[in-house]
Amino acid sequence: MESGMPLSGRQRALIRESWQRVRGSPEQHGLVLFTRLFDLDPDLLPLFQYNCKQFASPQECLSAPEFLDHIRKVMLVIDAAVSHLDNLSRLEEYLCNLGKKHQAVGVKVESFSTVGESLLYMLEKCLGTAFSPDVQEAWSKLYGAVVKAMQRGWDTLPEGD
Repeated sequence: MESGMPLSGRQRALIRESWQRVRGSPEQHGLVLFTRLFDLDPDLLPLFQYNCKQFASPQECLSAPEFLDHIRKVMLVIDAAVSHLDNLSRLEEYLCNLGKKHQAVGVKVESFSTVGESLLYMLEKCLGTAFSPDVQEAWSKLYGAVVKAMQRGWDTLPEGD
């Protein structure tokens, strides 16, 4: 990610402070995020298949051990982004590869805006009144930078035959 990332020192501090309040219960907060994601876009449910099993409902998916593992991984990616706020470019290759993996399973770039809405919803629910407009703006910028890096994974894939 570019060194000119649009996060100020204050925004980085707000992200770190707010994440400190969330990171202690990653599975619980991740469930809030993905419950919201499926509420906003139920058509994403078929993307989550484990051992060729198609989930009949979001609730079935959200309670599957394999999906809970996915939630933990997503929360670890967020944690890594927060940990590398001062040098996000260190995550560039990892996020690009993560983008490739998401494209390979059928995720569309457009779906990441819904994921972003779900992330902000989760933060708002978990932080309560501490989720100020400044916190929202800081997280939106960070998420935008993460998605931009993941999109590079789409951009580096060869065109279809």
